[in-house]
Amino acid sequence: MIYHVVTQTDWQFALENGFYEAASLATEGFIHTSKENQVNGVLERYYKNQTDLLLLHIDEDKLIPQLKYENAFSVEELFPHIYGRLNLDAVIKISKIE
Repeated sequence: MIYHVVTQTDWQFALENGFYEAASLATEGFIHTSKENQVNGVLERYYKNQTDLLLLHIDEDKLIPQLKYENAFSVEELFPHIYGRLNLDAVIKISKIE
């Protein structure tokens, strides 16, 4: 299982279009995701004080695009990266981030 933080607005757009593309797909070539033990650090570093967030629970086995684990040099950890549009059927649960 991997996880991705998304705004409610961006997720609604994905549902309307049938796929999800994070802005990082255009700028970096992949969608950032995390393992469960990395989610809190990601929220602290990049989403502090932001509201309207959802956590996508993604089944790696259902992904259509390639998934690679790569080092994030800023924290020296391996993070999962999705190289392509996220197929919505790989999202098996959505949690509201409080």
